[in-house]
Amino acid sequence: MARSKKYEQALEQYDRTKDYSWAEAVKLLKSFPSRKFDETVELAINLGIDGRQADQIVRGTVMLPHGTGKEVRVLVITQGELEQEAREAGADYVGAADVVERIQGGWLDFDLVIASPDMMGQVGKLGRILGPRGLMPNPRTGTVTREVGRVVREAKAGRVEYRADSKSGSNAQAPIGRLSFDDAALIDNARAFTEAIVRARPAAAKGQYIKKAVISTAMSPGVKIDRAELMVA
Repeated sequence: MARSKKYEQALEQYDRTKDYSWAEAVKLLKSFPSRKFDETVELAINLGIDGRQADQIVRGTVMLPHGTGKEVRVLVITQGELEQEAREAGADYVGAADVVERIQGGWLDFDLVIASPDMMGQVGKLGRILGPRGLMPNPRTGTVTREVGRVVREAKAGRVEYRADSKSGSNAQAPIGRLSFDDAALIDNARAFTEAIVRARPAAAKGQYIKKAVISTAMSPGVKIDRAELMVA
């Protein structure tokens, strides 16, 4: 794949073999040639797990203290009194069987789907549509719940989902903010995500759990993080 001129310029600005502290890495990202938009900053952590084994899948959610900088469009599939609760919490779309039919018709203008347990019979019909896009509600990530109001508020405040399995090369990856964030805010978010990954270590995982971590923007090369920084979590 051909790399852009700005990407190549960024590669010349640092030592790719070196591991950096959080502060050094964030400063490096901000020193790279700028783009015409506010880039998303991403953190990827490579784990020593076998994602093919059900007891070694790492999956969950984490609240980023400073949010992601992205407006999340939340759809809640529920009925009865929970519909009003979802709307009051700030859900962008709320519905029941009518929403299921709309999605089956091709509508996908949302970033997160939350469903109440009583609607999962209907939502199950959407597995082939939502599953490949990572949008299928799941109890393990808290998106199948009767506490729809709380989950909507968390999503709007900076709650992100992560999953590491064999398909992603055992990488747990998440957006941790925008390049325009203060250095301290990006570092706080990076540490919060790292701590969540450490807490999610499967009991079946053997040997070195966190192998390496790389921080980057959507358009930049990755900067490796010193493992000593990761072990603090």
